[in-house]
Amino acid sequence: MRRMSIYLIRHTTPLIEKGICYGQSDIDVTDSFEQEAAQIRQALPGEDMLQVFSSPLKRCHKLAGHLFPGHRITTEPGLMEIHCGEWEGLHWDAIPKEVIDPWMADFVNVCIPGGESYVQMHARVTECFLRIAARPRPVAVVTHGGVMRSILAHITGTPLVDSFGAFGISYGCVVRVDEDLSYEVLHSIETEKEQHKPRGFKARG
Repeated sequence: MRRMSIYLIRHTTPLIEKGICYGQSDIDVTDSFEQEAAQIRQALPGEDMLQVFSSPLKRCHKLAGHLFPGHRITTEPGLMEIHCGEWEGLHWDAIPKEVIDPWMADFVNVCIPGGESYVQMHARVTECFLRIAARPRPVAVVTHGGVMRSILAHITGTPLVDSFGAFGISYGCVVRVDEDLSYEVLHSIETEKEQHKPRGFKARG
């Protein structure tokens, strides 16, 4: 029996130094791509996807084409990672304290200079996800960690401020979202902790 599910797939390990801010930077993936992609393929169902959607960024589109050869890959700008604006390509620890402190104090609502806030990203991601969810299934969605957390926050009613603690999304993670909006992590690997904030930052309060 065909399962009417949406399969969320995070891209493989990006080819970038740890600690660099790279939201919408169009970077490639590491040499471990084929090994990671093989692990992802094993976690996916054997049946064919009716549609495949991908972020247009290389690290996602490359994986989508590799996993689903012969499929037409529909690129969706709404599936891109958060836009980090003036911080793209900078090391998190190099961003001046007076610039980053307001964002760290309220990363959900405060907009990254020249980019977007988490709540702005969440709005575009949710709109895109609802359009995809209304299409015939099963479908595959190849995207980013922040996008997957945003989708899971939406379907579970989790506050965005809690989404990083609630949903661990490693590179190559596969999550199945079923018709009743329940979800299951089908593939996740233990990787070196990612750095998406200044190393010495400690939550206030």
